[in-house]
Amino acid sequence: MKVVAALGGNALLERGEPPDSSIQESHIARAAAALSPLLRDHDLVITHGNGPQVGMLALESGGDPSLTHPYPFDVLGAQTQGMIGYWLVQALDRAAAHDAGRRGVLEHGAAHGERWAKPAVCLVCRTLVKADDPAFDEPSKFVGPVYDQATASRLAAGHGWEIRRDGQAWRRVVPSPEPAALVELDTIRLLAGHGFTVICAGGGGVPVVADGEGGLRGVEAVVDKDLTAALLAEEVGADVLLLLTDVPAVLDGYGTEHARPIGQVTPAQLRRRLQAGVFPAGSMGPKVEAACRFAAATDGLAAIGRLDDAEALLEGRAGTIVQQTTVRTGAP
Repeated sequence: MKVVAALGGNALLERGEPPDSSIQESHIARAAAALSPLLRDHDLVITHGNGPQVGMLALESGGDPSLTHPYPFDVLGAQTQGMIGYWLVQALDRAAAHDAGRRGVLEHGAAHGERWAKPAVCLVCRTLVKADDPAFDEPSKFVGPVYDQATASRLAAGHGWEIRRDGQAWRRVVPSPEPAALVELDTIRLLAGHGFTVICAGGGGVPVVADGEGGLRGVEAVVDKDLTAALLAEEVGADVLLLLTDVPAVLDGYGTEHARPIGQVTPAQLRRRLQAGVFPAGSMGPKVEAACRFAAATDGLAAIGRLDDAEALLEGRAGTIVQQTTVRTGAP
């Protein structure tokens, strides 16, 4: 099958962890190990979040006294694509080599014409958004580390940030316009069609708008990774969209004593809960919306769940499974 896997930013850097390179690389190694079994039997396109990372770079840029102006968010988004994409390429290569060696393919595969690994490649991608998107006036995308309210308020006043509560903590928020088109879509299709594992549209893609002169210009925003993943999965003709995060499933009644995991569900059923405001707008809400969009627009399956359950999610044995008909054998 053709699978689009979207790695959540918090799956690459857990809440409250320092953004050290070694910590993030250890998480990415775990992500590669979780995805490695899928690479053996399926064609994989990978995208990822960048909320913690792009916020960290923005903080560094804003505090650098040598800069007249901090780097804009489109440039920071491109930087995170290169950084995280590089780590993923390295980790996927290592995981594939380890898996191939364990199965003896390295020793015997060449003699039998077996390809033991699909080469991974990272592509820096742009996502077209609309200049008049109302999201530019209503920042909602969490970026950077978490703070207590007093610290967040002090930083917001000093840097001109917008802040919002994120669970029990506070974080910076920036505009998050809707993804309208993937600028590098033809290149993604070309690479995926020639046997590459493509890492693309990280952080939702670098947000750009039409400049009125036939070109594109970057804008101060971060596109939601999950909504871009849904568009990407539809445009490349994916059979499955995996939205991989740090929770085992979507919870009905989140935050209440009656919370329970949602197993198998149709897009219409899940969207009714979304419209009722059941899911947090800054975290699970976009994942639910992305799953509904993909499953409603295609005959494919969308799954939301833990990164470590990637193979079980693909088989419908774990997480929240979203598809038009709820008859998949083995789904919860």
